[in-house]
Amino acid sequence: MSKSIAVLLADGFEEGEALFVIDILRRAGFTCDGVSMQGDIACGSHGIRVLPDKKIEEIDPDSYDMVVLPGGLPGADTLRDSEAVIDWVKRFDADPDKFVAAICAAPQVLAKAGISRGRRLTSYPGAKYTALFADADYVDDDLQTEECVVTDGHMITSRGPGTTLPFAYKLVEVLGGDADKLRQAMQYNALKESLKG
Repeated sequence: MSKSIAVLLADGFEEGEALFVIDILRRAGFTCDGVSMQGDIACGSHGIRVLPDKKIEEIDPDSYDMVVLPGGLPGADTLRDSEAVIDWVKRFDADPDKFVAAICAAPQVLAKAGISRGRRLTSYPGAKYTALFADADYVDDDLQTEECVVTDGHMITSRGPGTTLPFAYKLVEVLGGDADKLRQAMQYNALKESLKG
C-alpha cells in the first residue's frame, strides 16, 4: 500500500522546502498533497503563489502516514499557532506507524506540541530557535550529522533551505522508498562528489 504524505502550506512558507519535498516524494511514488492552511491559494515567503491539492478542513489526518512542516516566516509561526496542526503533530507522534517531519523554523511546532523533550532534533540555527529546545538533545553545527538531517524514531528534522534535498531523501528512505535511486537520477551524488574535489 502506497504511503500518503501531507505537506502543510501556511502563507509565508519557505517555497523550496515545501515544493522540493513534494516533488521528491512524488518522484518516489508516494501520494503527497500540498495542504493549504488558509484558502484556495498558498503564498510563499518570497511571493510565489501555489495551488494546493487540498484544504486542511477538507481532510482526515488519519488518511496520512506522514505530516511535513516546512519552515519560512510567517508560515512556520502560523503552523505553531494552529490548534489543528498541534493536534496532528501530537497524534502522529503518538502513533509508531506515522511520521512527523519539520525543517528550518518549523521544529518550533514540535516544542509547542510538547513532544521535543528528551528528543534528538535540530532546526534553523540561532538563539531564537535553540532556546526552545533546552530540554531536548539539540544537534547544532558543532555536532556533524549526515547532511544536517536528524532522525529520532519517527521524528525527522533539518536545518534550512540548503538541506532540503537531503531532508527529502531521508523522508523517502524512512517511508520505504528508494532514496539512493533518486539521489543518482537527480545528480545529487554527482554534485556531492564534485564538491569533494
